[in-house]
Amino acid sequence: MDTAFRTPPHSTTTDGAPRTVGVEVEFANLDAPSAAAVVRGLYGGALEPESPHRCRVTGTRLGDFAVELDMRSAHPGKPEAGNAEDGDAGPLGKAVGKAVDGVVEALRPWWGNIGSLVMPFEIAAPPIPIARLAELEPLFTALSAQGAAGTDASPLFAFGLHLNPQVARTDGAYVLDHLKAFLLLAPWLRREIRVDPTRRLTGFIAAFPTDYAVKVVDPAYRPDLDGLIGDYLEANPTRNRELDLFPLFAHLAPETMAAKLNDPHVRPRPTFHYRLPNARLGDPDWSLAQDWNRWVAVEDLAADRDRLDALGADFRAFAVRKALDGWAAEAGRRLAV
Repeated sequence: MDTAFRTPPHSTTTDGAPRTVGVEVEFANLDAPSAAAVVRGLYGGALEPESPHRCRVTGTRLGDFAVELDMRSAHPGKPEAGNAEDGDAGPLGKAVGKAVDGVVEALRPWWGNIGSLVMPFEIAAPPIPIARLAELEPLFTALSAQGAAGTDASPLFAFGLHLNPQVARTDGAYVLDHLKAFLLLAPWLRREIRVDPTRRLTGFIAAFPTDYAVKVVDPAYRPDLDGLIGDYLEANPTRNRELDLFPLFAHLAPETMAAKLNDPHVRPRPTFHYRLPNARLGDPDWSLAQDWNRWVAVEDLAADRDRLDALGADFRAFAVRKALDGWAAEAGRRLAV
């Protein structure tokens, strides 16, 4: 099993600071207080319950962790999509609204209890320097030892591991090279990860459209950042992609994104939001290092323009021959050279 964490080609940002990675892992069979206690036992800090289904662990040696049921209805202070604001409701409307809100708040713990049967709990780790990622590995082992169930435990568990690597640079060329590299390696990544069928069916990690991939990997495709964002949104008007670039684009070009997209769930941040890996808690043959190292393969390719362009041309040739079913094996072969 691969347990050594590889270092990407760019381990610092342009100002020389070490790059960080946010890690989110989903699981079942362990509630928020119990999972938060595991975090505190490993990393110290203070456990701060916020609701029956949400806890924070603050002041650990790695930073602040959040543990919560990944179900908006279970959490106070997280308004439901479509709820009207009080602004123009009038006195009667406001009174009715407050009464409804009271009922909603009273039912939240029950919704959480029901939702926890099929919805995952999630631990969101703070941004951690790449050089310290190995310090998270014991968390996965400890959660498994406490009975946390991962993706493979049930056909209903469409659970994922999300990696949020901080970008090394913020220019359009850097972002484009990483998108090109991901599109070229995505079939290989899916094969290596053995993405859970239920996760595929949910649509949260949908593959990029083939026509879009063929367009972007073309060595001649070199738009500026606004052009890249415009093309991306036209072909991918959704956050539900294996590599979600909405948070990064919202950070790099907030005005461009605001003009083209109205989604309150998009949080601007200078990271790639990589959502493809399964959360294989309880599997002794799985490690965080495995999935991190697969991401580093994307960054390695992005940093090598000659190899990137060569694979892009070959990918397009495979597409013309309608032979992309064989691209995963071809990409794996080329990575091994």
